[in-house]
Amino acid sequence: MAKRRDKSKKKDKKKGKKSRRQKPSRAERADRYALYQKSVQEPSCDVEFFERAFRDAYARGPSVLREDFCGTAAICCEWVRSRRDRKAIGVDLDPEPLAWGREHNLAKLKPAQRRRVHLVQADARSSYDLPADVIATLNFSFFYFKQRSALAEYFRCARENLNDEGILVLDMVGGSEVLEEDREEITEHGRFDYVWEQHSFNPITADQVCFIHFRFPDGSELERAFEYRWRLWTLPEVRELLLESGFRRAEVYWEGTDEESDEGNGIFEPAAEAPSEPAWIAYVVAIK
Repeated sequence: MAKRRDKSKKKDKKKGKKSRRQKPSRAERADRYALYQKSVQEPSCDVEFFERAFRDAYARGPSVLREDFCGTAAICCEWVRSRRDRKAIGVDLDPEPLAWGREHNLAKLKPAQRRRVHLVQADARSSYDLPADVIATLNFSFFYFKQRSALAEYFRCARENLNDEGILVLDMVGGSEVLEEDREEITEHGRFDYVWEQHSFNPITADQVCFIHFRFPDGSELERAFEYRWRLWTLPEVRELLLESGFRRAEVYWEGTDEESDEGNGIFEPAAEAPSEPAWIAYVVAIK
């Protein structure tokens, strides 16, 4: 008896050919954490600054770093690479970036280096058994504390998590352009563009909403890859709160200007006065 052909299978096969899926766009294939690290972070520069600021305060080198709101812990990893005797603690409340950091950043370290990094899923106000020489709170992370009492509490906790000789390093942004809404700042990174959007600002509360988008050469876009809802604190407010929280001094390190491009040159120096620039970034170093 002749074997009957299964027509239904043949039809399904034809149907499959017609509905062949298109190749995913660059945005669909993108890894938002990898894009963030490439476009936003420069861990080697941060580590160099921590070293310098600590030496300015205590005339010696630091050994233990605590990175609050550490995300993927890129700075922690760079810290332990920089010297054999250094240890790093990364603290973040969100398990997702911590997991990504373990897989992509810690995995690239040598076994001995990995043993000197401790990642902790916890509130940044929590304590840890190992006191730090340097606590770093970068990428404006402390802006998430919108009330004065909440920010003061964080500063007090940070001070308690430092050694007797220790510093808290914050970065801040400001200037008239930072208050503008619907302004897009595009930075080209070869295979993608980084887009910073200042979506809204409430001058009564100083609350701001910002987004990071990524655009690709194929025309696709990873919209709102990261979202920020924070308060824009000012330098005087932050310095006053640091002193009220028990720190002896709160120094501002202001970025210099490149004469040719008229943009920041990446060199930060202690300053008591600064020009009124439309947009600026500065470090605040609180000394215990």
